Amino acid sequence: MRVAVIFPGIRAMTAETASIIHTPNAARNGVLIMLLGMLMFSLNDVMGKWLVSTYSVSQLMTIRSVAALIVLTPFFIKRGWRSLIQVDRPWLHALRALLFAVDASAFYFAVAYMPLADAMTYWLAAPIYVAAASPFLLGEHVGWRRWTAILIGFAGVVIALEPSRDSFSLPALIALVGSAAFAFALLLGRTLRSTPDTTLIFWQLSGALIFSLVGVGANTAGWAPMDMQALFALCLLGIVAMMAHLLVSRSLKLADAATVVPLQYTLLFWAVVFGWIFFGDTPRWTVIVGAALIVASGLFIFFREQQLKHRGDTEE
Repeated sequence: MRVAVIFPGIRAMTAETASIIHTPNAARNGVLIMLLGMLMFSLNDVMGKWLVSTYSVSQLMTIRSVAALIVLTPFFIKRGWRSLIQVDRPWLHALRALLFAVDASAFYFAVAYMPLADAMTYWLAAPIYVAAASPFLLGEHVGWRRWTAILIGFAGVVIALEPSRDSFSLPALIALVGSAAFAFALLLGRTLRSTPDTTLIFWQLSGALIFSLVGVGANTAGWAPMDMQALFALCLLGIVAMMAHLLVSRSLKLADAATVVPLQYTLLFWAVVFGWIFFGDTPRWTVIVGAALIVASGLFIFFREQQLKHRGDTEE
């Protein structure tokens, strides 16, 4: 599962968080924890690619979601079940959960047929989609500098896709749909930013579980038998993802977003390394060039938004 908190659109710091940031070594610890979180997410991707070669995406998502919900149950109990379920604008929460379920399912489907680096390149373009859609869906102003970066980012996606009759395969199209679903989920996250993180995660995991159970019901033959070792591996997939979530959240409390958010792009480095070590994948030159453009434009968009927010400007 991809995570919203590591992409642009992060919430403003509370006074408590701000005081933490000024403690000695907090920023350094935040950087180290973010790097560890990205490594954990990359390991989650490797495990997902390995497991989806044996088990269906629906089965993988079902076991993973159940394991994550069990791990987080103490936090849900502390929050109170009623506050998790009774929320303002429940239809937006449901839509956001559906989009994240499509995002995660599409990712696991895509990595079953394509190299990790290729899939990760498409998903790292999500912040560019967010920046492009925000003026139309959220009424946010985007000036010519960010529009230029958005166009460069889209060019990177096109180069990575390497348009031809052969490149528009089902996995590539599924990857594009998944990354677009992720981007729209991030946009909804901006409109729901006043909702506590625990509530958002509960709806997100519950939505993934319901979505995957529908998939299981539609294809009961796709449920493969599991021994204890396989069940442990599938559960571990969800636990690793949740640990990565917690590490990222902690990192954002220790250091400001401008320091740690750009470290999200180490996901691409790990995708290349792990793809080569575990699956023998060698990135195509078009993916390398496209990824470079996507990373450069994504970083520019993020730092430009941070600069404008700091200055309180709305014009470019």
